[in-house]
Amino acid sequence: MRYISTRGQAPALNFEDVLLAGLASDGGLYVPENLPRFTQEEIASWAGLPYHELAFRVMRPFVAGSIADADFKRILEDTYGVFAHSAIAPLRQLNGNEWVLELFHGPTLAFKDFALQLLGRLLDHVLAKRNERVVIMGATSGDTGSAAIEGCKACDNVDIFIMHPHNRVSEVQRRQMTTILGENIHNIAIEGNFDDCQEMVKASFADQGFLKGTRLVAVNSINWARIMAQIVYYFYAALQLGAPARSIAFSVPTGNFGDIFAGYLARNMGLPVSQLIVATNRNDILHRFMSGNSYAKDTLHPTLSPSMDIMVSSNFERLLFDLHGRNGAAIAGLMDTFKRGGGFSVDEDRWSEARKLFDSLAVDDEQTCETIAAVFAETGEVLDPHTAIGVRAGRECRRSLSTPMVVLGTAHPVKFPEAVEKAGIAKAIELPAHLADLFVREERYSVLANDLKAVQAFVAEHGNRGKPL
Repeated sequence: MRYISTRGQAPALNFEDVLLAGLASDGGLYVPENLPRFTQEEIASWAGLPYHELAFRVMRPFVAGSIADADFKRILEDTYGVFAHSAIAPLRQLNGNEWVLELFHGPTLAFKDFALQLLGRLLDHVLAKRNERVVIMGATSGDTGSAAIEGCKACDNVDIFIMHPHNRVSEVQRRQMTTILGENIHNIAIEGNFDDCQEMVKASFADQGFLKGTRLVAVNSINWARIMAQIVYYFYAALQLGAPARSIAFSVPTGNFGDIFAGYLARNMGLPVSQLIVATNRNDILHRFMSGNSYAKDTLHPTLSPSMDIMVSSNFERLLFDLHGRNGAAIAGLMDTFKRGGGFSVDEDRWSEARKLFDSLAVDDEQTCETIAAVFAETGEVLDPHTAIGVRAGRECRRSLSTPMVVLGTAHPVKFPEAVEKAGIAKAIELPAHLADLFVREERYSVLANDLKAVQAFVAEHGNRGKPL
């Protein structure tokens, strides 16, 4: 399997090199040169497989030529062996034909565990083989950071630096990051917003001189391995609900477009997906594009669903690449227009093509709380605010009542007590046993100004397990 850049100027790489590269050298994102496609008979034969075995079948083509089958099977078994539910991604029925795919049974109670538990193990495998040491630099709006740290904390050849916006993540989210202590783990609270953090990661990848020769690796959803891992649970959910004999619709809470892009890829690989709903909060750049063909920056607003408080959706570039016939020069031009002017529209026929599959809805905090309260009254289930946005969007944008609607349940409600409380739900939600003492654990993090040079100096000083790079 070879991978090419969405901007057309970077060299094609194999999986191992893409895993370590993250962002392409031309500023683009790596995508497979040719997407594998499965027959309906092949997909049907996977019904009932344990999650890790299904994951092997779905992802094997992406790592072909880089990781031996036996090693990949072991890595996948280890990855999903740490999840608390034996089904790994259980479906919970809300009503007759509406389901929540619970993606929060991993160690950090969020869907990011599916990809980042795998990413950490893949990195360990590849770096040990190469006898190489790397620096991970990531930005988080809440959940990616803790999942990345949890997934990479035992990696012998990795130093990890995670930036989060200071005072703009929930306390549970912050503590899940800052209470994992280790010589190779560094949490940085940036006096800015998530987009500021993400921009610093991108700038650091563009010019890695401050690392003095050490390689920088991405854990954000720009890393192809993240997207690859998320494709699997679309197949898993659909198979449980009768696919491929019937089509399935998905409503996906999304900020960076990575999770829903995985669903788009699952469809292109042969899974019968009839509709993908982009569910966003007040920070609605993706909804404005899907509903009105306008991809334009706006003011970023803090919300009750902080993991989606994102104004620039990095992975959207991957969809644009397909919509433009995989023309790298066209995408480079669009991204340059966006950088200079803060927005763009695409040709009407390309936008219409996207609308054949995608619908969207922006849901504000008041509507989010209304949905949490309504679902609790209907079922006794407590949703986290991101999942509630997915439910609301699924109900309002649904094209067919006869098609099963699967809402991706992206996080455990215990991570967002403010939203649950504002929804008027008095039911106590307790942390799982492995996190029961979270609020008394020692925290360790550094608060830094929103300044790229200061952040890069911090990374250079504290890398290599405390020895300056």
